[in-house]
Amino acid sequence: MKRLVAACRTEIPVLTRQLIAAIFTDIPEWTDYSPVSPEDLHNACCRYLTRVLDLVADDVTSPDRDDVAAAIGRSRAAQGVPLEVMLRTFRLGGQIVWEALLDKAGELKPGEVRKIGVATWSAIDGMSSALVTSYRSTELEQVRRDERRRHGLIEDLLAGSARDATFAARAARELNLPTHGGYLVIAVRGDRPNVEIGTEAALAALGIRSVWHDRVDTMVGLVSLEQRDCSAVLDQVRNRVRGRSAASPVVQGLAHIDSGYALAMLGVETLPAASRGLVSLEERYPEALLLRSPDLTALMVARTLGPVLELPAKEHEILLSTLAIWLEENCSAANAAPRLHCHRNTVINRLQRISSLLGRRLEGQRSYLELSLALAALEMGASTPG
Repeated sequence: MKRLVAACRTEIPVLTRQLIAAIFTDIPEWTDYSPVSPEDLHNACCRYLTRVLDLVADDVTSPDRDDVAAAIGRSRAAQGVPLEVMLRTFRLGGQIVWEALLDKAGELKPGEVRKIGVATWSAIDGMSSALVTSYRSTELEQVRRDERRRHGLIEDLLAGSARDATFAARAARELNLPTHGGYLVIAVRGDRPNVEIGTEAALAALGIRSVWHDRVDTMVGLVSLEQRDCSAVLDQVRNRVRGRSAASPVVQGLAHIDSGYALAMLGVETLPAASRGLVSLEERYPEALLLRSPDLTALMVARTLGPVLELPAKEHEILLSTLAIWLEENCSAANAAPRLHCHRNTVINRLQRISSLLGRRLEGQRSYLELSLALAALEMGASTPG
């Protein structure tokens, strides 16, 4: 065996040229891989054929952990050559080595020929295994590296780095987003997954470009409108959101994603913890204003509803529920009664009780405004000073 291998080693340059010719004849896809230079391909083929002969001669062992095959796998994965193409290349190289050994074998007995075949194809199988392991490990590292780069880019966008035009252009290119035009920023909270898996691809199939970014307690979506109607895009997103979520008003370009993110987060904070579904901040402006001034909100709640809140919990909950539904029903006791499962006169009596406690009339535009704001603040969990 060693004699045959030694004879074949002297012909490595010839075998290398044969393998390269066979590659371009039998695997024409190789012509598409411009990152692999002719010199790189030649050197790799030479090293590969040499190592196969080393393994056949038993000069080295453990082909499934072979460093030559592993190095080739890492390089080709980084260069974008498909794994299947590399496995076919290894098999071609194995065939060339096998035929070269047979040419040197002369009048060997069948058993000896079979031994050479077993040794040759065991070497090819082992090196192929080392190639696959190294290739897939490199792919995984690339995915992780790409994810880290993508994560960093989006974090920088949320922090306002896109106000620098150079950064905005790079982020747009790497994230496949337009630099300019309208954007919605979506913030989602709740048990994971709070956004349907595959949302980015599903929106892309509709021609809507977006990226979705998982932060510690929030999923953030950057959705490009690109001349689309805002409400239509929101409807598409709404179908895929499961958590408590809010959308910013439209912001212009990547340069203002940070402002959109802050507004989307403000929208989420206005929603009760148990709520589900997507709302626009534009639907929650009163609540957002209250949230932005917590001290003033607490004072307003105390001044507007304080005496009612001092009642025992069960009693004040009934009165506040009555007041809220009465306001929702345009101050109609008749319309509020069915929703409260009581008689119209009961609604009127409860309202009179509230009026008496507060020492003011409930009717009037300013009363409606203050009462509605105070109830909204309580829904968001506002406290009173004390």
